[in-house]
Amino acid sequence: MTTAQTRARQGKRLSRAFYRRDPRQVAPDLLNKVLVAADGRRARIVETEAYCGPIDAAAHTYRGRTARNATMFGQPGLLYVYFTYGMHWCCNAVCGQEGEGVAVLLRAAEPLAGLELMRAARPAAKKDRELCSGPARLCQAFGIDRTQDGVDLVASTGGLTIVDDGVPPPDAPVVGQRIGIRHAAEEPWRWYVPGNPNVSRR
Repeated sequence: MTTAQTRARQGKRLSRAFYRRDPRQVAPDLLNKVLVAADGRRARIVETEAYCGPIDAAAHTYRGRTARNATMFGQPGLLYVYFTYGMHWCCNAVCGQEGEGVAVLLRAAEPLAGLELMRAARPAAKKDRELCSGPARLCQAFGIDRTQDGVDLVASTGGLTIVDDGVPPPDAPVVGQRIGIRHAAEEPWRWYVPGNPNVSRR
């Protein structure tokens, strides 16, 4: 198999234009796309949540720019990584227009490749479906922390990208309220692949 054929089989990187949309459009379209690390770890995204900046009290950017959330105001296609509850990292794909402060949280994924690396990073996982079944678990499984904040998913210069390997988003994703937040929890801005056992919560 040629290098070009191998790349085609692995998938095509998502374009800047893909992310340059409302996060409520991007979030369901990210379902079944594949998060890829340079070391061979791959996982299919099965659950997402949209965060909508100044109209969303749950968004980190609701009250404006800070040193912590600066990446979320960057160009679409960057990876915004933040620390939460004093112990966990979570990652988001920046969306919309530069300066808008909107993003999609990658909540859960289905491991596809590099499982030995994921298991080593998440020794507490008893089953493979627990490796990436939550935003913090996903980051642990991929070794994502603050050093990846600002990585360009489109250029793939920081060892991470998201690709389309030909599997379309579900025709009828499950839509519901976001979880694990205190503000604006009633908004139906969470999507997941129906029936997928890697989803964080049904």
